[in-house]
Amino acid sequence: MSDNIGIIGYSGHAFVVIEAAKESHMPIFGYCEIKEQEFNPYDLEYLGNEKDLNFPWSKYRKFILGIGDNRIRKDIVSNLTGKAQFVNIYHPSAQISNTARLGEGTFINAMVSINALANIGRHCIINTGSIVEHECVIADYVHIGPGAVLAGNVSVGTGTFIGANSTIKQGIKIGENVIIGAGAVVIRDIPDSVTVVGNPSKILK
Repeated sequence: MSDNIGIIGYSGHAFVVIEAAKESHMPIFGYCEIKEQEFNPYDLEYLGNEKDLNFPWSKYRKFILGIGDNRIRKDIVSNLTGKAQFVNIYHPSAQISNTARLGEGTFINAMVSINALANIGRHCIINTGSIVEHECVIADYVHIGPGAVLAGNVSVGTGTFIGANSTIKQGIKIGENVIIGAGAVVIRDIPDSVTVVGNPSKILK
């Protein structure tokens, strides 16, 4: 059982991760949730609630997070330090440079391109068709939405969400816990904990 992979969370984003894992010949056999789910489209085994003090971590140790929310992923990982081992899952159609570095627990979906010397942190989501160009530095718990483009040398702080089809100009620095709206075009640095939208992007007051 120790070589099998479980998923924490079993809805929405988790379904995408499960299918990518299957395509990568890393099938997921079971899931953790607060309670057993009536809707079980992948016929997975219910492993229990990972918050349960009696959860059998010695039996199930390899996991991936199936949760899109950055803060929730971070909270789960902080509670499971020393208990669970997290694996990376990459869709086989993703193109990842041999010189890129990827932290544990990161999920890379179909048709993603990660180019030379990019550095991706822990427990990130790089979603369908997005591009992370050369020498970008992505901190932990970042979610990059479908079709987003990060030009070269972009840096992104911890916990930031980059919306679908947004574009980040080369060399831009984005702070922590930022929300970038879908389709935004970012041409200036962004401070921590703000929401930006539009083309060119502006901070919402």
